Amino acid sequence: MLEAAGAPDKLINEGMCGRYHNRARLDIIDGQQPSEAGQAGISLFQAKLRALPFRLTMVERHPLGSQAFLPMSESRFLVVVADDRDGVPVNFRAFLTRPGQGVNLGRNVWHGVLCPLDGSGLFAVIDRVGEGVNLEEHWLDQPILIPE
Repeated sequence: MLEAAGAPDKLINEGMCGRYHNRARLDIIDGQQPSEAGQAGISLFQAKLRALPFRLTMVERHPLGSQAFLPMSESRFLVVVADDRDGVPVNFRAFLTRPGQGVNLGRNVWHGVLCPLDGSGLFAVIDRVGEGVNLEEHWLDQPILIPE
């Protein structure tokens, strides 16, 4: 059973989102020996609803794997991505998903925090779980205001 029940395993996104970590074990055969360094996992994120305009203060990226976010309700969420220039996010772009639409963020892509605008705030997240440092945060010198 996959559910976001009880206390989350950890709080992320500046304390605004509970991560129910690796709630399903995926059985993947890729022709290689199983790696202890990491594997695909499914987690549930219970994020607090946000509103526009939104003040973006931090972005993050995951150097060891991509992330797919799938809302578990017919809801919209804000997605912010940025290019990388020598380890610094540049050229920010923001867009809104359609109700129920998910997004797959590529490995090492700078992106904003999970930002549901309506619905339940519950997401299934498919990403890499395991050993190693797979999170890099960058706090912006000047916040970016995402308008309505």
